[in-house]
Amino acid sequence: MPETNNDTNSKINKDEAQYVQPMVAPCRKVSVGAPLRWLKKGWSDLIQVPRISLTYGLVMTLISVLITYVAYQAYSIVLAIAMTAGFFFLGPIIAIGLYSLSRQISNQVEPQFLRCLREGKKNMGNEMVLSFMFLIVFLVWARAASMLHIFFPTTMQAGDWVTFLGVGTLVGAIFAAIIFCVGAFSIPMLMDRKVDTVTAVITSINAVLKNKLAMFFWGMLIVTLVLIGIVTFYLGFVVLLPLVGHATWHAYKETIDADAWELGPGLGESATETSK
Repeated sequence: MPETNNDTNSKINKDEAQYVQPMVAPCRKVSVGAPLRWLKKGWSDLIQVPRISLTYGLVMTLISVLITYVAYQAYSIVLAIAMTAGFFFLGPIIAIGLYSLSRQISNQVEPQFLRCLREGKKNMGNEMVLSFMFLIVFLVWARAASMLHIFFPTTMQAGDWVTFLGVGTLVGAIFAAIIFCVGAFSIPMLMDRKVDTVTAVITSINAVLKNKLAMFFWGMLIVTLVLIGIVTFYLGFVVLLPLVGHATWHAYKETIDADAWELGPGLGESATETSK
């Protein structure tokens, strides 16, 4: 009996349904102590690729020193705070190479810097969209910080500095929380899977909100490590920044279930990527 139009349309609809993907990837519930495990795994990755990881940390340290030098020459502690905050606002994007290295290690592929560059190039479109989002948030924060400075005298006393830094920290924390929610898992997901920016961002925000305690602890650990880097005159950044970058990859892998999406560029084109 010949196939009717209804039967044909039904088959087409079923085939199309197989390619329909949700707007958000499922997330797993992680324990409050999970961030310590992520750091441990991150350290394991770092010691597997020490040369590349520490080179990244050294470059970031030199950038931090340059920022401080420029602010010193301008005699502006406010400029130093703004530039340093902007640097760390863009940190999740800057750490793409570290995510790629951890991804290669996780897939039992020999870590290579050139492969990081190739993956970054193939993900350039979505990465630029996300970078633009982060840049907008940073510019809004910078404007807010500038407006806040207007309400304080040009020559501030000790009490004025305490108030200024207190209010500035509160305002900065709000914007940092936004960046943290958006970037916690979105960039590693863009690196790992063929997914659009909107889905990656919604997935990241959803996962953070569903794991509030664990992610709060993770955020506090990151802040603590950054403070350690600062009080060691940035020398600690050589190790601590790569450590956080590698650990972020493991945070993503443990928290996000992205199996519904195809593997992304680079490793996705290799048969070795099927081993996880």
